[in-house]
Amino acid sequence: MKTYMAKEADIQKKWYVIDADGLPLGRLSAQVAAILRGKHKPEFTPHVDVGDFVVVINSDKVILTGKKLDQKMHRYHTLYMGGLKEIKYKKFMAEKSDEAVYEAIKGMLPKNSLGRRSLKKLRVYKGNEHPHIAQQPVKLEPVTKNYKGDK
Repeated sequence: MKTYMAKEADIQKKWYVIDADGLPLGRLSAQVAAILRGKHKPEFTPHVDVGDFVVVINSDKVILTGKKLDQKMHRYHTLYMGGLKEIKYKKFMAEKSDEAVYEAIKGMLPKNSLGRRSLKKLRVYKGNEHPHIAQQPVKLEPVTKNYKGDK
């Protein structure tokens, strides 16, 4: 039996919309990263971009469990000497929640040209509206929708 190798010309890409309201950031990111890579498809091939497009809405309603809002830090560098900056995730999520979701998903993709190409198929929006109605995206229910939170 021969191994099936997908060709990019044969792959049909779909658009999905995921509502991030009340979902934990890491669980949402893991599921979106798998869809961007195409791991949900039977024709998944590791070295070919077989993934679909994903639109994440309501990124401002994503939750962080435990004490991560107060303890976790977002770090970035200004490219000047001594330019390492840190801000708490409480402030980062309040001001740039779409960037926080984007960075979390980016961290779960491969660090190569295939991962960078997969990341271009991701759109993240703070509110409930998105401009991709013409692509007729399918609403995707996340696996973690019944998440009750920490007790």
